[in-house]
Amino acid sequence: MQAKQAWWKESVVYQVYWRSFRDTNGDGIGDLRGVIEKLDYIQSLGVTMVWINPFNESPDKDNGYDVSDYYTVMKKAGTMADFELLVKETHARGMKIMMDVVVNHTSDHHPWFLESRSSISSPKRDWYVWQDGKDGEPPTNWRSYFNPSSWELDETTNQYYMHSFAIEQPDLNWANKEMRLEIYKMLRFWLDKGVDGLRLDALALLAKPQSFTDVEDPRDIRYLTHNPGLHEYLQEMNHEVFRHYDMMTVGEIAFATPELGALFVDEERQELNTLFHFEVADEMPEWDMVRFKHIQRQWAEALEGRGFGSQFLNNHDHTRQVSRYGNDKEYREESATLLATMIHTLPGIPYIYQGEEIGMTGVRYETIGDYKDIAMINKYVEEVGKGKDPAAVFQALQPLSRDNSRTPMQWNGSRNAGFGSEEPWIKLNPNYEEINVELAENDPHSVLAFYRKLIALRKSHPVMVYGNFTDISEDDPHLYVYVRELDETEWIVLLNHGEEARTFTFSDPICGAESMNLQLVLGNYKDTPSIWNEENRSVELRPFEARIYEVLG
Repeated sequence: MQAKQAWWKESVVYQVYWRSFRDTNGDGIGDLRGVIEKLDYIQSLGVTMVWINPFNESPDKDNGYDVSDYYTVMKKAGTMADFELLVKETHARGMKIMMDVVVNHTSDHHPWFLESRSSISSPKRDWYVWQDGKDGEPPTNWRSYFNPSSWELDETTNQYYMHSFAIEQPDLNWANKEMRLEIYKMLRFWLDKGVDGLRLDALALLAKPQSFTDVEDPRDIRYLTHNPGLHEYLQEMNHEVFRHYDMMTVGEIAFATPELGALFVDEERQELNTLFHFEVADEMPEWDMVRFKHIQRQWAEALEGRGFGSQFLNNHDHTRQVSRYGNDKEYREESATLLATMIHTLPGIPYIYQGEEIGMTGVRYETIGDYKDIAMINKYVEEVGKGKDPAAVFQALQPLSRDNSRTPMQWNGSRNAGFGSEEPWIKLNPNYEEINVELAENDPHSVLAFYRKLIALRKSHPVMVYGNFTDISEDDPHLYVYVRELDETEWIVLLNHGEEARTFTFSDPICGAESMNLQLVLGNYKDTPSIWNEENRSVELRPFEARIYEVLG
């Protein structure tokens, strides 16, 4: 069944982690002015929407995901005038802007929480989740994402408040309607300023467990998510806010299976447009082709005729895709372009994380003191506190540290990689002299040039957006071959995810075609033949080779 057409389904989203993008005022931290300065570059990619990570006022314990004032702009990021100019200039270039909003929790500096914690009888006491302890211990044995316990004792009232993330990030109580209405009011404030899309953080956690009791395995924190009431909250949010604007919504939905995920984006249910699931980025530590193909097939089947998904392999919370899922050494450019081909041709909206388009890699700092990631630092302290070898703990945490993707954008090979005049807030990746935008711009065969071609194809070929999806490579552990089909157009995508050449043989017939005449649409090797019609129906793919063919009639 062909999906209903909508502008947001045709989006290509570019994520800007502004504090690591471009510093214009010399404080070592990127800012909104830096994003404005680079809008022409972003536009040149061909993307249609720019997603900006949180910039609201914040103590910055978790890089802006601990909001202390929903209605102001963090001083590090700039001013409200800067934001308004960013919206204006983004729209002037024919792009839309997506704001990242945090609605599961606030900062412990937020006035709502300060009032809530002031006394048990506070009018805002029930805006957060408070519980009595048990025998001098926390109410339950639940963990948080960042700490061994999801509870913190507040000595003012001798009760515990719940925090699913850092201690400084108390969870809001979505069961309180007065609080929910304030959240909806805040969302309308930003949408009225011209925001075109909302990325909604940690949505799976909004509804809390119905009973505060211990769990058998506190390390498996799925119990924090998908609790009764969640979908009612989202339907209310849609009714109160989303349906009144021509906008796009994407929810960050942890622990979403295809069956659960379909509930969030089913167009008949009126909740969200699309979602991020993490069956890959969170639950597949290293590349596993068979597992990845299984995940893609299941999601395609679950969403067919119901809703739309998203495609990504890295973002501000997940290490660089070319380092984690490719080969960032001998085949950096080939694997970067192969992964790009896959993300942009599979069903769903593709997301590009800044620097991905030039093949930026993960980083290995020398000491734990070089890292800023609160999740990594807390985990290091916890594990070393158990008596484990500090060097071993450090080495184990490095590969998936969130700082792998938070190093400054590499604009050129000059001092500070063109990020700004002063030393950045986080150390540069030392390879910035070899991997940067300036070098890529001067190379017609660069990763950057390839991304521009991919994005241009999506804009001019609806088959990439709305085409049916069929995997024809089954459980091959290295080759991924699939068909996208729309009306009379049939495309075949062939991917060899590995360091050895491999051969794929087509079945007979394929896609109902009488002949095997294929016209090359795009390939990531310079000398890929433009026409392929071998009698034996076999094609050899080189290491990390990607090809897109159109089936000729």
